[in-house]
Amino acid sequence: MNGMRSRSDAPKSEPEYSQPKFLGKHSRSSILEIDCWMPSKIQAISPLVDRMMRLIEKAKCVPGAEFDVELAIREALGNAVVHGNQENPDKKVHIRCRCESGNEVSIVVTDQGEGFDFLKIFGNGLTSTPADGHGHGIQLMRAYMDDVRFERGGSEVHMHKRLRTTSPSQT
Repeated sequence: MNGMRSRSDAPKSEPEYSQPKFLGKHSRSSILEIDCWMPSKIQAISPLVDRMMRLIEKAKCVPGAEFDVELAIREALGNAVVHGNQENPDKKVHIRCRCESGNEVSIVVTDQGEGFDFLKIFGNGLTSTPADGHGHGIQLMRAYMDDVRFERGGSEVHMHKRLRTTSPSQT
């Protein structure tokens, strides 16, 4: 899968994905940076997530929290393909992931759709049940990640997961 590598990985080539892009302008503490485009196909989600999770696990970005990150990525990509791009083959999904200092990961998923009105789905954001049976994927992302926010009118989701460290007094 192009666009994904740790500092020691060589890029892999697959025609459906964008050319590799290693972002050198981030801090030296980054262990892993991923920047790639995916077609708006449900079938493209699992291979991409599987490859990303292998890299995230290898880089030890958030040891013990990989399930949380994987679930959130799958939900974000599924929402981008189905709801954002409406499985339009002419549209793509952009995903960026950055692991820093071996204890946190940041993920941004952007679709080329119209976005959505977060308040329409979640009302005031205080209720636990989304209206009209929509928004369950968003609830999962919010439950498993430390920070989830939407930008660009809802067509971009930013997610962040930090490892919880315990101080000596808490052990």
